[in-house]
Amino acid sequence: MRVDLFDFDLPPESIALRPASPRDSARLLLVSGDAPFEDHSVRDLPALLCAGDVLVFNDTKVIPAQLEGRRGEAKIGATLHKRLGLRQWQAFLRNAKRVRDGDQIDFGEGVTALAGPRDEDGGVTLSFEGEEPVELLLERAGRMPLPPYIASKRPTDARDRSDYQTMFAREDGAVAAPTAALHFTPELMAALNAAGVASETLTLHVGAGTFLPVKADDTDDHRMHAEWGRIDQAAAERLNAARQKGGRLIAVGTTSLRLLESACSEDGVIRPFADETRIFITPGYRFRAIDGLMTNFHLPRSTLFMLVSALMGRDRMQAAYAHAIATGYRFYSYGDSSLLIP
Repeated sequence: MRVDLFDFDLPPESIALRPASPRDSARLLLVSGDAPFEDHSVRDLPALLCAGDVLVFNDTKVIPAQLEGRRGEAKIGATLHKRLGLRQWQAFLRNAKRVRDGDQIDFGEGVTALAGPRDEDGGVTLSFEGEEPVELLLERAGRMPLPPYIASKRPTDARDRSDYQTMFAREDGAVAAPTAALHFTPELMAALNAAGVASETLTLHVGAGTFLPVKADDTDDHRMHAEWGRIDQAAAERLNAARQKGGRLIAVGTTSLRLLESACSEDGVIRPFADETRIFITPGYRFRAIDGLMTNFHLPRSTLFMLVSALMGRDRMQAAYAHAIATGYRFYSYGDSSLLIP
């Protein structure tokens, strides 16, 4: 399909630079089948879902994966996006043309790394020097990797260390937050539990590739970035059992959705999974694992807007986004949310 079919005009003032406070006070747009759009708050979720439904969260934890350093006199920026080994990460570099295989980059605070070969996604292998765990090095020298559409408008600060992390974050490895889950609070989870809505967690380490623009003119020519995910046997069994009892699986975020669909067989059974996925969902895709999606509002021409268009229909989502813009919904990572029920 032509990528320009997924374009739309977004006023710059629609981009949220800070999350709602408290988190569950964010707005929520209900898009259900062909019914009229409904404007709600995230706090209304217990009334919008049914007893027996299961919300599926991603428990990945964002690491301070952005580094600023030097190679000689050249300033080098690095965004880690995929762990390769105990001390090795793939990274996207800013000013990469000034870095050659074997060069040392000094990121300050006693943190140095040797540059290795480039990969097929345009990244560079960084091998961190020394004996300290890389996690400690990043805590010292790194900063939270805010999306470029926020970072270009204001600097990262101390608040982002907590704002850009979900309450479910446990497994270190993401360089972008599963932002749909940023709206949840312990109070909201208690209300959902009281309403009979269950929850489940899985892990997909969101990579920096999620921010890469689609440069191709046709979706067939776009190469999707790889991300590593895991669903264990027990979680897969619980999810399948909930569906067999008539419950709906509602993915909280496109990361949860992509992992569930990657792990699901043609007959609709979710299998244990521990691997990379490059699944690219565009209109025409047949969903097997999920019955709905809670997600924020995405960029024009992005793979994520293509995904929601596949779920609900492109014309339907264009209309939903036009409604959201006209009525003041806030967009992107720190913005408001939508509940999509096909």
